[in-house]
Amino acid sequence: MHITMLKDLGPPAWGKLHEQWGGAAGQSGKLMYVMHNSEHPLSCFALFENGPCLIADTNFDVLMVKLKGFFQSAKASKIETRGTRYQYCDFLVKVGTVTMGPSARGISVEVEYGPCVVASDCWNLLLEFLQSFLGSHTPGAPAVFGNRHDMVYGPADTMVQYMELFNKIRKQQQLPVAGIR
Repeated sequence: MHITMLKDLGPPAWGKLHEQWGGAAGQSGKLMYVMHNSEHPLSCFALFENGPCLIADTNFDVLMVKLKGFFQSAKASKIETRGTRYQYCDFLVKVGTVTMGPSARGISVEVEYGPCVVASDCWNLLLEFLQSFLGSHTPGAPAVFGNRHDMVYGPADTMVQYMELFNKIRKQQQLPVAGIR
């Protein structure tokens, strides 16, 4: 594949913002992740730890502020990915930098195959496309495919995958680094 064949879709960068909210004192200590996606600007995604994904309108953030007695924001845990969108035939490729605060923590690659809405039906095609430019670094099938094998793939499924990515990056941040000079 030649990079010149990719079409840059222009200035509107995409981004996903992740905020973590935890239960207040005396509450169960379950976490809820509030996420925004520039691909769906009028929606807000609330993902509960090991639970469902709630899709609400953008005013959900205002509601969370009013529920301070039940949930409190973990401000230090904001994580975000921003990047550029490219199109190659029927594939939409989004390459982004994952940041925590002012520091870059990783790179995200999102690939979408437009004609297919049931992701498990086209996973082999997506895998082959990913291998063409990621080589041996191509990931396995996402966990979200396991429990929704033949169902229509939607924005909530994408947000679940971003939450998993952000949690991996956060855990890597907590590991001590030794032997690097």
